[in-house]
Amino acid sequence: MRAALGVDLFAGRNRAVCMARMFAGAMAGNLDHYGVPALKAALGRLSDHSRVDAVQIGAIGFCMGGSIVLTWACTDGRLTAIAPFYGAAPKPRAAIRRLCPVVGSWPGKDFTTKAAAVLETELTAAGVPHDLKVYPGAKHSFFNDQWRNYEPGAAADSWQRVLAFFAEHVRDRPPSSG
Repeated sequence: MRAALGVDLFAGRNRAVCMARMFAGAMAGNLDHYGVPALKAALGRLSDHSRVDAVQIGAIGFCMGGSIVLTWACTDGRLTAIAPFYGAAPKPRAAIRRLCPVVGSWPGKDFTTKAAAVLETELTAAGVPHDLKVYPGAKHSFFNDQWRNYEPGAAADSWQRVLAFFAEHVRDRPPSSG
């Protein structure tokens, strides 16, 4: 059974305060900053479901969610592949070497773009499978078709890369031993 889970990290909370806590934690290099524990707990509930294959779990995040999915995957071995869109590279940088396979997409005209180069260096050094791409003419939120920065070519290409990468690293991943 395929399943999807969307976690509202702001439910019942002040959105601005939540975002400030997330940014502060990320900037401080706290890999379990606000939001990550909630995602781990939600993944636990999802993977405990009898019809969910717990060895085939991927995660996608956009903007702050892209940063959070990168950080989360540094500390949670249950994720088998991730797809950050315009996410910042986690700190400390050494944690990046613990990531699962990553397919990432960044706009060329954005403050997050430098994360692609940081991740490329660290993931290559660690031998972690990855497909990272910067779309030179695109701006932040290029994947959002309801936003002024929507870039249909970059959005279509990035989605096809995610689907192909997940097919290889999530769907067709052999069960782990132990």
